[in-house]
Amino acid sequence: MSIAAFGIGFLWHQLARTRQGLGEAVAEAEQWRSENRQLLMGFGIAIQNQFDRWKLSRAEAEVGLLLLKGLSRKEIGEVRQTSERTAREQARALYRKSTLSGRSTLSSFFLEDLLPPSGAAANK
Repeated sequence: MSIAAFGIGFLWHQLARTRQGLGEAVAEAEQWRSENRQLLMGFGIAIQNQFDRWKLSRAEAEVGLLLLKGLSRKEIGEVRQTSERTAREQARALYRKSTLSGRSTLSSFFLEDLLPPSGAAANK
């Protein structure tokens, strides 16, 4: 019985530490968003402009943004109150219209040039 109590206590302690770490990460993310709000707005507009050039429907553009945020097709379906199959078909339409091969190339399309030049991070 004491081993079980120890195990439960240990798990409770780990859960508390995880929640604390998550809270700190959320606070740090909010600070980053606040400091970079103007850049993020401009980046969002740039992404939407590219989606318009690809002639994506509103639904396909929404799916594209959610893919960029890292949601699974199942999660996208839940957020958009559609089926996972619908999310998958809209993602396929996005990839076809953009001539990209999938999620990683979609992310790379928008994020590739955000990387610092080679060696720049090491010079800080």
